[in-house]
Amino acid sequence: MSAQDSVAHPRFAEALRALGLDVEVRRFPDATRTAAEAAAAIGCDISEIVKSLVFEADGVPVIVLMDGSSRVDVERVRLELGAEKVKRAGAELVRETTGYAIGGVPPFGHVRLPQALKEQGGTPIRVLADRALLDHDVVWAAAGTPHTVFPLDPKTLIGHAGGTLVDVRERTA
Repeated sequence: MSAQDSVAHPRFAEALRALGLDVEVRRFPDATRTAAEAAAAIGCDISEIVKSLVFEADGVPVIVLMDGSSRVDVERVRLELGAEKVKRAGAELVRETTGYAIGGVPPFGHVRLPQALKEQGGTPIRVLADRALLDHDVVWAAAGTPHTVFPLDPKTLIGHAGGTLVDVRERTA
């Protein structure tokens, strides 16, 4: 058993193995449920944290990968998806869709993956990735629990998540 297996959520550790990724998974004694908590624990800028946020677009789950210093503009997500209505998913739908609790949702390795897609690293859940993530050499994301994170270059992370690059950040005045 590797170090990543001993600290990452077992489903996420399996996803890493299936993708052939050998990343350092860090565990912290205190929860890193928020981007600010994660950045403080890691010692990085909050914008280097990846938030994996679940929304409902016309009742269908969609994941938005967003940097930790930004907020999602739900109207931009709605327009991007061509949906009538988009709203934040509740805790039950987040767990049902991903297999993880809010605060520990990783960008990939979700429960809704059929075996064939698991082996390819894809996901049937639509994933939107805000392009600001590409502003960094390395970003940090949850490893399946509120206590674990892992680093990866953003292009690789977005690729394994099956993410579509979009601009869905809220604009500051």
